[in-house]
Amino acid sequence: MEGPIGQKQQQQEFALVSVSELSSSSSASPSEPAVARFCSDSGVAELRFYKEPESIAAKNVNLRISQLFKLGPVRSVCISEGSDASKETSYTSGVTVEFRNEEEGRAFHFAFEQWKNEVIQGNQLPNGTVLDARSKFDDKIEPSSAKMYFHYYGQLLHQQNMLQDYVRTGTYYAAVLENRSDFTGRVVVDVGAGSGILSLFAVQAGAKHVYAVEASEMAEYARKLIAGNPSLGQRITVVKGKVEEVELPEKADILISEPMGTLLVNERMLESYVIARDRFLTPNGKMFPTIGRMHMAPFSDEYLFIEIANKALFWQQRNYYGVDLKPLHGSAFQGYFSQPVVDAFDPRLLVAPPIFHVIDFMKIKEEELYEIDIPLRFISSVGARVHGLACWFDVLFDGSTVQRWLTTAPGAPITHWYQLRCVLSQPIYVMAGQEITGRLHMTAHNAQSYTIYLTLSAKMWGPGAEQGGIIQASSCKLDLKEPYYRMSQPQAYPLAQDQQPHQLISTQDIQVSSQDLEERELMQQPSPNSGAQLNSMMENI
Repeated sequence: MEGPIGQKQQQQEFALVSVSELSSSSSASPSEPAVARFCSDSGVAELRFYKEPESIAAKNVNLRISQLFKLGPVRSVCISEGSDASKETSYTSGVTVEFRNEEEGRAFHFAFEQWKNEVIQGNQLPNGTVLDARSKFDDKIEPSSAKMYFHYYGQLLHQQNMLQDYVRTGTYYAAVLENRSDFTGRVVVDVGAGSGILSLFAVQAGAKHVYAVEASEMAEYARKLIAGNPSLGQRITVVKGKVEEVELPEKADILISEPMGTLLVNERMLESYVIARDRFLTPNGKMFPTIGRMHMAPFSDEYLFIEIANKALFWQQRNYYGVDLKPLHGSAFQGYFSQPVVDAFDPRLLVAPPIFHVIDFMKIKEEELYEIDIPLRFISSVGARVHGLACWFDVLFDGSTVQRWLTTAPGAPITHWYQLRCVLSQPIYVMAGQEITGRLHMTAHNAQSYTIYLTLSAKMWGPGAEQGGIIQASSCKLDLKEPYYRMSQPQAYPLAQDQQPHQLISTQDIQVSSQDLEERELMQQPSPNSGAQLNSMMENI
């Protein structure tokens, strides 16, 4: 967010055990817990001390004229220079601060020097105005979107929603605790820490120290939760700020984060995860999660198609209080089909085996996430009307001891991500064995999401097919930021007597080789019996 005259508005906060102000006579005021905040929103780089996080600052320190000295492992004094007629340096006021542990003391000193150096090196003009130094996040994201985003994740009810996703939380817990060797004695950075639960997991696994970076007001709740678990919290430092902007006193041996949104990439936090890798991770460090995969397959769902199409029937009224609404029917119809559908669906609705696209968090460049282009090619297992493309994702925690997957696949235990379907306003018809081709192109936008461009085509089938040509093609444009949250449970489609239920393959049993990770698009070939099974299913719908 920008203030007047391009001011740089960012801040860092530290929880203190106590703070006491020294007078010029060296007598001290009573000490009490406080919060120290580095900021520049007033046009001057300051260190402010608050009795409560949201209260009025009890003491402001101008970093330009201040020095910080250590009194001991967890105690320091900050003294400010006063003006004197003799122009000799004199210090007329000071504040003694006590930290919760030595690690936090070092982090505070590091932050003090970083903020003060910005002033000395000319990043701040004599009148106190900070030169425009927008972070990558500010350059990419619309301020109103960022404000809503951080407000949303600053509320406990939304954190509870994620914590109660036991597939998500339990998989993270298992991935961390089963790979203690990756965490024991290591420095960890928790990117977008939220409530701090992953930081606490990392300490349980033996981490030496964890820096929990959180930009929303949830940082205050994280501090409370961590303070309420003192046996673990002594090794956790909560750093309030964006990962693109904060400074940390040391490099990380391992990054841990939950940066996945709908269809893996929504909210564009993967970019922050990659930036954290480039800024803080040691050359041989690890990332939890390590890779992500976007899975796609065409689907047939007449019920869903009719449900969406019927939403626009309202606009076919010829006499709505004397007004003809039909001129807007076409626009409304396309508008409803521009919304991706988020819900849980029956995997038997898929008309072809899925393919997947790999995103390697260890290797991908941030800029490569701005546009994602995925060629599509499927072989239909059944004759059906294809209504669109179904998508889901999984991520791999590539630990030294255990490789563990977190999946959002249809048919697997439901997560708060559910699955996503892009529905075509003009379905296409396919026969068993027919090739379906197309393209999924995703372009990032400044509302922290993506515009989706989908095209599906059915190639010629039968005599003369070798001469090529396309008989059907359908495309749509969707905004991942504005989905239709359907959230229905999978419908119970009846099984034929000779049809066996699909055996779900646990992604934890899938071995990923280095050769797999080098491929940008990987396709799974249909099984010999899949066509008969799906054909039997479609006959019963």
